[in-house]
Amino acid sequence: MTTVIALDALNPEGTFEGYLRENVGVSFIVVNALPGHGPALHQHEYAEVFIVQEGHARFTAGNETLEVPGGHIVVVPSHTPHKFVNAGIGDLRMVNIHTAGQIKTEWLEER
Repeated sequence: MTTVIALDALNPEGTFEGYLRENVGVSFIVVNALPGHGPALHQHEYAEVFIVQEGHARFTAGNETLEVPGGHIVVVPSHTPHKFVNAGIGDLRMVNIHTAGQIKTEWLEER
């Protein structure tokens, strides 16, 4: 059976975890971040793919700092410490795809 889920039916963080929905092997977070906002440094046991739709993100991934405008995709390998911040003046809109059915995060900095 095909499932349709309204975006506003996701939790307040915009999180979809596949293991809760037909046991799908992927999860994602729909991000709409204000300027200066983003998560603390963390890592996952799986790769994460970021689809930057609008705005400007500054990613830290391992030893790299990347300036990424809307219209680009960032792939962070598994076990790579990473974070991002909205480095623009407007909202940052992106979808963060976790290549696992359940999001598992190891926080490396205070949130």
